[in-house]
Amino acid sequence: MIKFFWSLFTSKSDKTSVRDNSFGKEMGDIIAFVDYVVRALVDEPELVKIEVKENENRAKIININCKKADIGKIIGKNGKTIMAIRSLVTGAASRINQQIAVEVVDNIAD
Repeated sequence: MIKFFWSLFTSKSDKTSVRDNSFGKEMGDIIAFVDYVVRALVDEPELVKIEVKENENRAKIININCKKADIGKIIGKNGKTIMAIRSLVTGAASRINQQIAVEVVDNIAD
């Protein structure tokens, strides 16, 4: 996990890493990072779904779908956890000249 995240900020690739290539290797690494962190935070990681959409400005939006009870764990106290995730994603995205936003969605019923 640390190897691929380090490669996002140093622009050195990890040749052994296999990620979602529908958006490119670097974007797949960012999605995998968000998925890993979010699943580690919540009580029911099997219900977490990560979806990526592209808006009209060609910016990517990573939607985190989770159970309503787990949203607070992702957002954190005063929003600090989600702000940290967004900061890391924004920093990694700027290295690959992309604009990526992270949103939390609660469309899974309790």
